[in-house]
Amino acid sequence: MSHHNTLFSQMLSLIPRHVFQKLEHRHKVGRASRKFGFKEQFTAMAFIQLAARRSMRDGLRCLAAAGNRLYHWGLKNVPRSTFADANNSRPVGFFKDLFAEMYGLCQPHAPRHKFRFKCKLYSMDATTISLCLSVFPWASFRRNKAGVKVNTVLDHDGYIPAFVDISNAKTHESRMAKSLSLPKGSIVTFDKGYIAYSWFRALEEKAIFFVTRLKRNAVYKLLERRPVRRGTGVTSDHIIEVVSRGKGLRLRRIGYRDQKTGKHYEFLTNNFRLSPKTIADIYKDRWQIELFFKEIKQNLRIKTFVGNSENAVLIQVYTALTVYLLLAYQKFLSRIGMSVQQLFQLIQLNLLGSASLEELLNPRRRRKDNLQHLSLLELGA
Repeated sequence: MSHHNTLFSQMLSLIPRHVFQKLEHRHKVGRASRKFGFKEQFTAMAFIQLAARRSMRDGLRCLAAAGNRLYHWGLKNVPRSTFADANNSRPVGFFKDLFAEMYGLCQPHAPRHKFRFKCKLYSMDATTISLCLSVFPWASFRRNKAGVKVNTVLDHDGYIPAFVDISNAKTHESRMAKSLSLPKGSIVTFDKGYIAYSWFRALEEKAIFFVTRLKRNAVYKLLERRPVRRGTGVTSDHIIEVVSRGKGLRLRRIGYRDQKTGKHYEFLTNNFRLSPKTIADIYKDRWQIELFFKEIKQNLRIKTFVGNSENAVLIQVYTALTVYLLLAYQKFLSRIGMSVQQLFQLIQLNLLGSASLEELLNPRRRRKDNLQHLSLLELGA
């Protein structure tokens, strides 16, 4: 049977070496980083994520227990002070850029979204990670609370995060939306918290379509009524005009009644070509970003932190999301039916084992290889 490095080594090897070299050159920090550089720091942080370690001391103790395996990971025993200093002082930009590079690797292999149209589909939302105010005073956003907000754009091709921006929890998510850059012709869906007619006009100028909910107190002028097929749940399809800063903006208002729950919804979009049922289904698929937030909070180490500074927290969150993309990348390459969560659990249990992921995913083949190996030994005897 062929020899394999640890499963952890196999996961790390998915990131090409030149990616680290490029980013290390971009984010130089001087001679002090040569013994414990960005790559070594990410390796240690990724181990803490995949091994589900709860603290810096716990993570470094487990790394030290790995013994000779550290050599294959490009690591040596890391003093706690060195690790802490790196998390507190290294530029967060490296880890943010590494996340972007990992998305670039994933995106071409991700399965397409379920809709017939060919343009890209994204959803946009934010989730708050609560922190202890006495331990993280820099993250204060209410009288007795602290936290950071993870603003996320989810790519519906594979349901993977395409863009992440981490800010103080008191920063409104609409600020991130205004600086966002999406491909021309793409569709983005979001909830009512992002509604701003001036931003809608900017999206239209960039040829980007959106789907959202209509606010109850929205003021508009009805321009046109379109015929609808009520059997699909669609109750209305109207062309309306809203006024923002003295300028009119033509939009589409769609009424839809969910046939399972009986609830009625009103959607707002600047796409006048797709069927009203497709518009309703696009907004329904926005629920995937909520499932994504639930998944990362349940499986990744973003509730307990290895450092208390803002820099250390941001590095850990970006590392966690990069590890999520790493798992998704392995899932896409292996073409397996299991979820990222199931794959994470499988890898966590076999992280330091020498079996390949292919063997773990296909136990029958592993047993066959073992039988063949035993037969060869018997013939040799």
